[in-house]
Amino acid sequence: MKIIPTEDWFAGTVSVERREDGVKPWRIPHTEYELFPPNGIDGQAGICAGVRLRFRTDSPTITLRFLPVDLVLRIDCVVNGELHGTVDLPEGTDAAEWANLPGGGKNIEIWLPQRGHMTITGLELEEGKSASPQPQDARPKWVTYGSSITVCGSAASPTQTWPAIAAKQLDLNLTCLGFSGNCALEPMVARMIRDLPADLITLCVGINVHGANTLSARTFLPAVIGLVQTIRERHPVTPIILVSPIFATDRETRPNLLGMTVEDYRNQVAEAADILQRHGDCYLTYRDGRDWFGEADAGLLPDGLHPDAEGYKLMGARFAERVLGDVPVAARNRQTTETTV
Repeated sequence: MKIIPTEDWFAGTVSVERREDGVKPWRIPHTEYELFPPNGIDGQAGICAGVRLRFRTDSPTITLRFLPVDLVLRIDCVVNGELHGTVDLPEGTDAAEWANLPGGGKNIEIWLPQRGHMTITGLELEEGKSASPQPQDARPKWVTYGSSITVCGSAASPTQTWPAIAAKQLDLNLTCLGFSGNCALEPMVARMIRDLPADLITLCVGINVHGANTLSARTFLPAVIGLVQTIRERHPVTPIILVSPIFATDRETRPNLLGMTVEDYRNQVAEAADILQRHGDCYLTYRDGRDWFGEADAGLLPDGLHPDAEGYKLMGARFAERVLGDVPVAARNRQTTETTV
């Protein structure tokens, strides 16, 4: 039996596109693609970081089919909340199979590759078996925005990224808005986050604007303030945690072309939080990224910037204590904005 998943099978998306060749998850409203230049946040909006298929089935074997992948990737199958198996996807692969699943009905989450695009062409079950989408996820909704350090491209698999690990530990419903090289605080991204349902929002900002030389001492602080204030238009009391860059080795003190070091950007993130709090934002929390992943962890930064697989696991394990801390998170009555066109 072959099923074509519809929008209610997906989680962690902003929109889902039905195409002639399959179903594609997006992390922007895909009908507004041109409003997120260049090319949908530099091609990053179609990456499947944090995206998963959620369904219930009685089939002991499932096969997910998709258009051939153009990178070497990995994909995970979680059964009743626990990882059942990871499948390696060599370049050109168009299917992933998981066998020997537990008998009877079970909840399945297939975590799509965190650093690759994917268009789903079908889900195959054993003869006589069925599948249906899981009920809407009632857990608190967490939206996290950041850079490649939020995408976690070098994590061991999609469920081993720090957002996935933290979401499992804290029982949160994750939407991951990590855009590699493109956490640029664009107004359209701020508006998108504003319009998403959320019970917790984390904003990990500062590292990409240093590397890309995009925001200066004059423009970065106003951009951070504007990002938070835009989100506040529809999330007046949602907890927002503003996180400055994790430790970045030589970039800490090395000025970019605009004369700014990572330390300078970090100081401005802290200043933005202080200004907003003084102006009445009592639901905003600031965290210094070095308290989450600091100089003592530099051995887990093989390129001096990005954590390795063990580093991302460590970030996930530390998130509850070092980032969330005592910030309260609770699900509220709200409507999803996830759409299919």
